[in-house]
Amino acid sequence: MKYGFDNNKYLKMQSEHIKERIAMFGDKLYLEFGGKLFDDYHASRVLPGFEPDSKFKMLQQLKDQAEIVLVISAPSIEKNKIRRDSGLTYDAEVLRLIETFRKMGFLANSVVITQYAGQPSADQYRRRLTNLGLRSYLHYVIEGYPDNIDLIVSDEGYGRNEYVETTKPLVVITAPGPGSGKMATCLSQLYHEHKRGIQAGYAKFETFPIWNLPLKHPVNMAYEAATADLNDVNMIDPFHLEAYGQTTVNYNRDVEIFPVLNAIFEQILGDSPYKSPTDMGVNMVGNCILDDKICCEAANQEIIRRYYHCLCDLKRGNSSKEILYKLQLLMKQGGLTINDRPVVKAAMQREEETGHPAVAIELSDGTLVTGKTTELLGAASACLLNSLKVVEGIDHEVHLVSPQAIEPIQTLKTSYLGSINPRLHTDEILIALSISAATDKQAALALSALRQLKGCEVHSSVMLSSVDEAVFKKLGMHLTCEPKTESDNHQ
Repeated sequence: MKYGFDNNKYLKMQSEHIKERIAMFGDKLYLEFGGKLFDDYHASRVLPGFEPDSKFKMLQQLKDQAEIVLVISAPSIEKNKIRRDSGLTYDAEVLRLIETFRKMGFLANSVVITQYAGQPSADQYRRRLTNLGLRSYLHYVIEGYPDNIDLIVSDEGYGRNEYVETTKPLVVITAPGPGSGKMATCLSQLYHEHKRGIQAGYAKFETFPIWNLPLKHPVNMAYEAATADLNDVNMIDPFHLEAYGQTTVNYNRDVEIFPVLNAIFEQILGDSPYKSPTDMGVNMVGNCILDDKICCEAANQEIIRRYYHCLCDLKRGNSSKEILYKLQLLMKQGGLTINDRPVVKAAMQREEETGHPAVAIELSDGTLVTGKTTELLGAASACLLNSLKVVEGIDHEVHLVSPQAIEPIQTLKTSYLGSINPRLHTDEILIALSISAATDKQAALALSALRQLKGCEVHSSVMLSSVDEAVFKKLGMHLTCEPKTESDNHQ
């Protein structure tokens, strides 16, 4: 894997910068924490070297000074809103996050339910939190939010919200997903703290877009691709440009809300601490890029991958043409086509040669390896084994798993477990390989090479099963598929 990002520098620089921001306000800093804390795979894909849990490791360096408050909106509870990546509902994700934080030694025992208007499901969830020994607080719907500033910054607005009791100088406000009310919770707390004579401040930690990279930098464009369904648009921060004469990048929602936010700061604190949305941020990611070329290439691949994911989602009925059009526009702006993804051509050529589904993997040195569908193995499984052979220099004709070992597994699948497809999926062939590794040196060598596939690109000529998708994700490989099924090939 080629590295374009210095993770160690990031951990040190980011934690130091947050400490400086705490000191700027005096008693307490409310840090709105956007994006994923534990598994930020988007950041790790577009910034090779960024570890998926980097933000969490950074927070661990501030553990003694920090506590975590989780925020969830009552409408999300009411609608049983689900995270697409994990399949968990937002209310279940809150409990998972709290458990994870606590295991890591963080103080995390408070949940704020925002936009509360008497929803029965929110009341039920609150009782559940109480039974689990967690404190919960209600923040109400404020009429005319966010424009009616006189009402918002009053005892009938923020003052009506329940005050969240905190004990640490850094309060991290995070949520199971966007639209939960993190910013409103921070501002409500500022109002209450100010009335209590506590010098509290607010800052925002959002990794993307990266404020000190150009507007059309591939990494920032990849963020637009990732949020195509939210309709976020990167833009030059006009407030920062006017105040400092410096061009920085933000996104439309923060720029649009800033005048309102500024007025709220002035109403609560008497004076706004910030002159622009960029000022509010504490993100140091852009200062830790080691090799811009590597990050640009990784981000371009991410844009193409997002395009393919959308095509497959459309095929499944889970996306819209509007999202696809936005992704096509981003590809045009970046001068990208599917031909910029070498695994696509390799997989499609192999399918054409064999008349059956095929998969291609691009190894870290640029070598392209393909796999075809056979009687014993699916194309993904075949390609995975072929790649391990190439990495370790094992002859292609060598059987890492003997056909005699595969046949009983096929019998188990079809005769006892009711599977129609006898071919081994990637998880099944890896288990078979690990069994062979106990007695076969070459199989053991191939198994040990698995970690070298992290960061490699994969393309399938048909949509893969959820099992195969999950295996490639766990291996840290970047998969795309053609938006068709195996049956489409035979129509």
